[in-house]
Formats: sequence, structure tokens, C-alpha cells
Amino acid sequence: MVITSFGAPEVFQEMQVPRPQIRPGHVLIRVKATSVNPMDIRIRSNSTHPLAPTLPAILHADVAGIVEEVGEGVTAFSPGDEVYGCAGGLLDLSGALAEWMLADARLIALKPRSLSFWQAAALPLAGITAWEGIVDRANVQPGQKVLVHGATGGVGHLALQLAKWRGAIVTATASTEQKLKIATALGADDLVNYRQESVTDYRFRITGEKGFDVVFDSVGGNNLPPSLEAAGRWGQVVTTTADQALPMQQLLYKSLTLHVIFMLVPLISGERRENHGQILEHLAGLVDAGYLKPLIDETRFAISEVSAAHTYLMSGLATGKVVLEANW
Repeated sequence: MVITSFGAPEVFQEMQVPRPQIRPGHVLIRVKATSVNPMDIRIRSNSTHPLAPTLPAILHADVAGIVEEVGEGVTAFSPGDEVYGCAGGLLDLSGALAEWMLADARLIALKPRSLSFWQAAALPLAGITAWEGIVDRANVQPGQKVLVHGATGGVGHLALQLAKWRGAIVTATASTEQKLKIATALGADDLVNYRQESVTDYRFRITGEKGFDVVFDSVGGNNLPPSLEAAGRWGQVVTTTADQALPMQQLLYKSLTLHVIFMLVPLISGERRENHGQILEHLAGLVDAGYLKPLIDETRFAISEVSAAHTYLMSGLATGKVVLEANW
């Protein structure tokens, strides 16, 4: 499924293109599933986006599939391996909306044995983002109080589970009681309906005067100031968006640390790509050990229905990740 222009979801069209040729350090993956991320939508709709590819282009970063060929120098994978990763769909890196995807072997890992391809495709971009925020940057410790905004979102539901795995006491925010029930099932210790309770109130109710040790925000927009307000002195705030002004005084007077996570940097720069493969190995182990599970919307799409899948995610009706399965 190719785009020849940028715009609405309807720009996708089916097209025959040459099968990618194997390259050193790469693997050729027969695509079994992919998922829709907000970044895929932004790239599709905006010709001036910094990560926009040259047209015609095959989009989507997340992939789960079977290794068909391995390039020179690749020793970690063999034909027939079931893998997953976040490996393309931007700039000059072709994506997963096709029968075949060429991927840098450093960006992939063996998929969790306990997950189907459909389930595994939901994890890479969101899982790496959550890991970088909770584990690599904030280094969440047992007993810390962690606040996760948007705790049933694509990244938030994984951040919640990773914080619990690290031994934290986790508070989840969401906009509806149904979403809060999902957060409870994922392991949340405390719940906040942010439409019914102010930051000042729930901060005091849950932490007293102290505030949260770590605040994880993947919501963006106007949510950074409330995140800084919720954090305690010398706390840490993790954000995955950059669409808000930075209130420096709130950072200053609490001596807060702000971590900004953009997991696509290795794809853009070519640097530290092996980190992604290693994180995916860790995530697969946690999934198979029962500590982590992807939250996937029950509405299923074929890859040929990518326009409808983008429209559905944009509608705000989805709960968890929207995943597409190969239908060729």
C-alpha cells in the first residue's frame, strides 16, 4: 500500500513494486502484521514533516514477520526466524505496508514466543519508547511513586506495566471509568479520572505533601504543566512529545529533571541502532514471563484496509493499539 501524495487516509493505494534486494547488515522480512502509530499518521498527512519520505513511499514503522533472507554480516538471524521491530516507514527507509520489508538487523529481535504476529506488531515503537522512559532515563526503583498519564494509550499502557515490573507504586490517569478499569487490570495501584479530580487534589490524596517521584506523560498538548505540578521535589518527568512550551520556573523551583524521549532518533541518524534490538529482546522476555502484554483494539484490519485503520485511530474510538494483518 503506497502513497503518491500526502493527505487524508484515502491517499493509500495498492501498487506493485519491486521486491527489496538484500543488503549487508540487513534482513528481508515477509510481513505478517504492522500497527498504526500517531507518527505514521503525521507523516502520511504532512508533506513538510521532517521525516516525510520521497514519494512514492511505503509507510509504517512497526513490523512483525518471518525472516526470508539475511544479508552479509548478519549472524543473529536465520531464514524462518519470527521477528519484530520498528525499522522503517520514514525518510529513505521503506515501511511495513507491503509483502516484504528490508530492515537493518540491529533494529529487530526475535518476537515473543507467546504472542501472535498480530499481537507482536503492537509492541515495537510503543514498547521501546516506554522502556527508554521508565528504565533507561528515569531508572524507576522499587517503592517509588510513579504517575502515568494516558495509562491505556499505546505507550502509556506499556509504561504502566514496566513501572510495576520495576517495583513502583503506579497511579494511572484516564478520562473514563472504563479506561480506569483497564488500567486496574494492567496493574495500576491508584486511579485518577482527570476530568473529575484536579492535579492538586490527587497529588495530595496519593502522595501527601511529597508529590510523585516519576511522572510519565505521553499525552502532550497542555499536559506538561500538570505533569510538572504533580512531580515532587527532585522528581523526574518523562515526556514523549514536544508540542508544548516549557515552563522553566516549575522545573527550577522543584529542581526537576525532564527527560524527552524520541525513539526514532536511531532510525534517523543510524547511531545506536543496536540499542533497539536489545530493548526488544528485553521486552520479549518480559512478555513471555507474564510481566507485559500489549493492549490491542479488538477491531481488526487487513493491510489493504490501511485507510480505514488510520481513520479509526484518528477518531479516538480505539482502546490500545490498532493493528493490521497481511492479507496477501
